[in-house]
Amino acid sequence: MSGQTQRLNVVPTVTVLGVVKARLVGATRGHALLKKKSDALTVQFRQILKKIVSTKESMGEIMKSSSFALTEAKYVAGENIKHIVLENVSSATLKVRSRTENVAGVKLPKFDYFIDGETKNDLTGLARGGQQIQACRGAYVKSIELLVELATLQTSFLTLDDAIKTTNRRVNALENVVKPRLENTISYIKGELDELEREDFFRLKKIQGYKRRALERQRLSAKAFAEEKMAEEISLTKGVPIGSAHNMLSQAAQKDEDIIF
Repeated sequence: MSGQTQRLNVVPTVTVLGVVKARLVGATRGHALLKKKSDALTVQFRQILKKIVSTKESMGEIMKSSSFALTEAKYVAGENIKHIVLENVSSATLKVRSRTENVAGVKLPKFDYFIDGETKNDLTGLARGGQQIQACRGAYVKSIELLVELATLQTSFLTLDDAIKTTNRRVNALENVVKPRLENTISYIKGELDELEREDFFRLKKIQGYKRRALERQRLSAKAFAEEKMAEEISLTKGVPIGSAHNMLSQAAQKDEDIIF
């Protein structure tokens, strides 16, 4: 496209004009819906961005407190608490499951944590540091909960980013390519139909002129034939030459015109 938006290569007829107008209406509605979708996704995108920022800020404090709790547990119970914990834990109690949430037609992944089974305080009866190990466990549970929330926000952020880019590309294509092309096509078809209408009007005027001249020729021929017959009758009746009879008719017609005027 150089300077102007191109038009569709169509035959300029009334039927095609109706079809292109219907396509323009559909493109306009689609543009409005996609624009609303883009705005809704942008609002959700900004909300998630704010939540990510606040979650990452609190993540530092939570991870710091969890690491400090682990240091305290090692200080109280000793450095060999890893083997003791592994012996007392058979399976994970804190698990994560995924689901999807529909936001303006976009499916966003969501992660939820849940506790599978009962949480036993078997480590409380250790000779040293059982209570401190339970406190360390609680601190890391909070860290996991925050990590699951952050994973949900980050995944939703990336999904929304791709969806917004795709939607904006479609909105720009409809606004800058499809709609102007259809509008130019409609203008072209209307111009061609107007030109055809002017050509038909000119053709009808020409035909009417031809018919009028043909009728005039017929009328003049009939008048000349009648005058010839009348001149023959005068020539036979009065015994004068045919030329004199024509002169007599001309003089009579001149007198009639003088009387009228």
